[in-house]
Amino acid sequence: MTLLGVGGLVFLLTWWATGRLCTPGSRLYLLDYPNARSLHEVPTPRTGGLALVGSVAIGLVLAALWEVPAKGWWLGSPQSSPTAGLWIQGMAFLLALVSFWDDRAGLPVSLRLGVQLIAAVAVVSGAGVTLSSITMPAVGNVQLGVAAVPLTVLFVLWMTNLYNFMDGMDGFAGGMTVIGFGAMAYFAWQAQHAFILILSLVISMGAVGFLFYNLPPARIFMGDVGSISLGFLSGTLIVLGVHDGLFDIWTPLLLFSPFVLDATATVLRRVFHGEKIWEAHRTHYYQRLVLHGWGHRKTLLSEYALMVLCVAAALLYQAATDVGRVVLLAIWILGFVMLAVRIGLMEQRAVRQGRTYEG
Repeated sequence: MTLLGVGGLVFLLTWWATGRLCTPGSRLYLLDYPNARSLHEVPTPRTGGLALVGSVAIGLVLAALWEVPAKGWWLGSPQSSPTAGLWIQGMAFLLALVSFWDDRAGLPVSLRLGVQLIAAVAVVSGAGVTLSSITMPAVGNVQLGVAAVPLTVLFVLWMTNLYNFMDGMDGFAGGMTVIGFGAMAYFAWQAQHAFILILSLVISMGAVGFLFYNLPPARIFMGDVGSISLGFLSGTLIVLGVHDGLFDIWTPLLLFSPFVLDATATVLRRVFHGEKIWEAHRTHYYQRLVLHGWGHRKTLLSEYALMVLCVAAALLYQAATDVGRVVLLAIWILGFVMLAVRIGLMEQRAVRQGRTYEG
């Protein structure tokens, strides 16, 4: 079986399993009821992540049995972190189980964060994979020293949760998964890093199958079992890719910047206003666009276009000189600031016209 064959199989399995989970007769038909903080208006199943995570797991097992794309690829990176792959896959499975439990019964925030912390520490300490330095274009590597381990753990925790924060609009998290992990697979293919290549590829292909039922109006949601697992995998694969020299930290941050910058700016704003960041809300930039008249489809298409631009920016960054990288990052940050300002001005105009907004 070829690598593309495994990816195609995961796509078909996810598409089939997601369709089954959409039907009321399914034993896993768990509904997400709309409330004052939701963007959806009708009760919708929230177990789509089970189909995606389960299909990805099957694809990984088959790829390991057929030694696709190379013998021992599931170990991660034998040349520098020979057990990273096993730790990452094992902890992702643990988080999927706990998140499914949370989707079914609801768990305390402290318990969820505790398990996420254990998973992040297990990967960082067990596999010995850390962000030992941060590359600053035109400056050089900034060594993190003793801060490397805690900062890496915090980074993985943040990526895990921001994916969950951003899973609030039809087709949004699924689209970011297709595009972001697809680009990660490309960079891994360039660098001949088998573990990141196969894991990123099957995740991206599985997300395509999930999107058939998640595009607006969504028939099913990803749920925590999907968003938490994908967030954890994005964070750990970024750390592993930086550790193994596929790219510096800015390349994957550019890829996932629609999620990273929106979630980070929103949390910082809520902290500044003394709000409880763990409580549900509707103040992410993508939510504000939906609420102020853009609707799901227009907002989603705009976000998809932005994601494609992010991939182009990451490709340019990889090929650019140090000066070019500095200019690119500066333009990119300025572009997001301008988008945020424009959304704020749009809201102010809505208030002047007598339209109200409730976050």
